[in-house]
Amino acid sequence: MRRATICLSALCLLSSLLAQQPAPAPLPGFTPASAKTELDLEKRFRAIPDPERMRENMRLLSARPHHVGSAYDKQNAEWILAQYKAWGWDAHIETFDVLFPTPKTRILEMGGFKAKLEEPNVGVDPTSGQKDEQLPTYNAYSPDGDVTAPLVYVNYGVVEDYEQLARYGISVKGAIVLARYGRSWRGVKPKLAALHGAVGCLIYSDPADDGYAEDGVFPEGPMRPEGGVQRGSVLDAPLYAGDPLTPGVGATPNAKRLKREDAQTIPKIPVLPISYADARPLLSALKGPVAPENWRGGLPLTYRIGPTAEKVHLKLEFNWDQKPVRDVIATLRGAEEPDVWVLRANHHDAWVNGAEDPISGQVALLEEARALGQLAQAGWRPKRTIMYMSWDGEEPMLLGSTEWAEQHADELRQHAAVYINSDSNGRDRIRWSRW
Repeated sequence: MRRATICLSALCLLSSLLAQQPAPAPLPGFTPASAKTELDLEKRFRAIPDPERMRENMRLLSARPHHVGSAYDKQNAEWILAQYKAWGWDAHIETFDVLFPTPKTRILEMGGFKAKLEEPNVGVDPTSGQKDEQLPTYNAYSPDGDVTAPLVYVNYGVVEDYEQLARYGISVKGAIVLARYGRSWRGVKPKLAALHGAVGCLIYSDPADDGYAEDGVFPEGPMRPEGGVQRGSVLDAPLYAGDPLTPGVGATPNAKRLKREDAQTIPKIPVLPISYADARPLLSALKGPVAPENWRGGLPLTYRIGPTAEKVHLKLEFNWDQKPVRDVIATLRGAEEPDVWVLRANHHDAWVNGAEDPISGQVALLEEARALGQLAQAGWRPKRTIMYMSWDGEEPMLLGSTEWAEQHADELRQHAAVYINSDSNGRDRIRWSRW
């Protein structure tokens, strides 16, 4: 009872002290009338985006494969540019020339087994049959290589996995490693394998992480089917992003470029992603100790560490070409603080058709831009300059965004206030950056 009385007295004292404090000053320029104007503006903005328009834009932008340097990637960039201009934005395309390798030889075999290295057509998805336009399944920026060696399973291929291998007394020196996707950036896997003496690296999607153990596989569910392969870049992202030959500067035609052998972000050993259908015969051939429980995936076999009795042959060759990335940049100049920039971005390139990543995010961004443009054409102007970016070359390692930022670094240091980025339909957290 005494405790309750003390608490009540303290509460009364606190209320009394608060009552003596001056009321907080209103925000500069805030009035009931300005609040109503702001709410009315937000209501008008929310009424503009149209789901059916986004569906049609989704169908258009994802109708064909549109990887870096492809014809449909160029067509999409030009179409996006035309939309920004039609909505009243000051828009243009900035082009950078980047190193972007594509496969010309991919061989993975062991004894009588030869990996298919191809995703099957899916009846419900007519775009899956666009083979002539699709990039094959590969890891961008793997070096060329022709190696024959025993295979060793390294779980996720992260630091603690090599520590576990050492406790088993198993070395990967002179071997090809087989790692499953997950627990790290994919570029870490060949890097650590090379540091431990491996001569090649295979990365597969295990159904325990990305397949039927999680949910139904496509087309019955959202998960990766047995023939599905995760494409992706294996550049050493923690060193630097962007074009591996032009670190720190925009990849313009006259930029000074490194020799490919001097580019630190390119892996040292050949690396190839495979499906769990292609991985299964390799895993079944492993000898040696049974893998620890936390190394076992979802395939119906005994997971062993290896090595294999038979050697695996891995041969990769690439076309090491310069390709254009086309960034679409749209600007709506601010009325009061035009030198303060608010940047909003999503990429438009994809490994294949990219309906989910990135087009589901790109069509949402475009509807935002259409709504802002429509408000501006009706007389509204933003206080600060708003810039919308539709980046190219994100998938191979943030090529378009990095090259643009390197080219405009001094301007960004002076003017950039906020950068808001999205990728696919789920929105990422806001990342604050000091340019």
